[in-house]
Amino acid sequence: MKLNIIPFLLLFVTLTGTSQEIALLKYNGGGDWYANPTSLPNLIKYSNQNNNTLIKTKPATVEPGSPEIFSYPFVHATGHGNILFSDAEVINLRNYMLSGGFIHFDDNYGLDQYIRREIKKIFPNNNLVELPANHPIFQKPYSFPAGLPKIHEHDGKRAQAFGIFENNRLVLLYTYECDLGDGWEDAEVHNDPKEVREKALKMGSNILNYIFNN
Repeated sequence: MKLNIIPFLLLFVTLTGTSQEIALLKYNGGGDWYANPTSLPNLIKYSNQNNNTLIKTKPATVEPGSPEIFSYPFVHATGHGNILFSDAEVINLRNYMLSGGFIHFDDNYGLDQYIRREIKKIFPNNNLVELPANHPIFQKPYSFPAGLPKIHEHDGKRAQAFGIFENNRLVLLYTYECDLGDGWEDAEVHNDPKEVREKALKMGSNILNYIFNN
């Protein structure tokens, strides 16, 4: 019981303070968890300027087995390669999400086969469910009537957003064939058109809005 109460209190303090802090997940397995260094800072800046959020401008870095993860209402993870959670990390991540935390895994191309395996370890009795276009995460503050936007082509497949739900609450978001994080990066990194980057930043702002207001 204590495992659930303490994390909840930590999350409650974070959410009700004068500012929030979000984090990047530093995982093991060999994948490049550090792949998009400008992504989260740019998303935070955009959200604070356009949506009245009060998020600390520099995101933290947190490991999946650390008790510090309970201090962050939102944790983002990305990369191109292998991702591997130990048994202890699986338990910690599960407790984090069941206690009110939220994780966004963003496939940066090449992450898919690994992250699906690891998500199944965390929630063996839950299946990833594709979010419909009318899900609230696509509705505000910016409208995405067709659902998750396509930022980079990769294999040319349609962009998909998958979720894990616990007690009807979305606790985990997995964005596939989209590459939101690349769209958040500095303009010169991928030379994406302004409208593409704007679309990515708006969708990222919707994710933050959903977390802080649901």
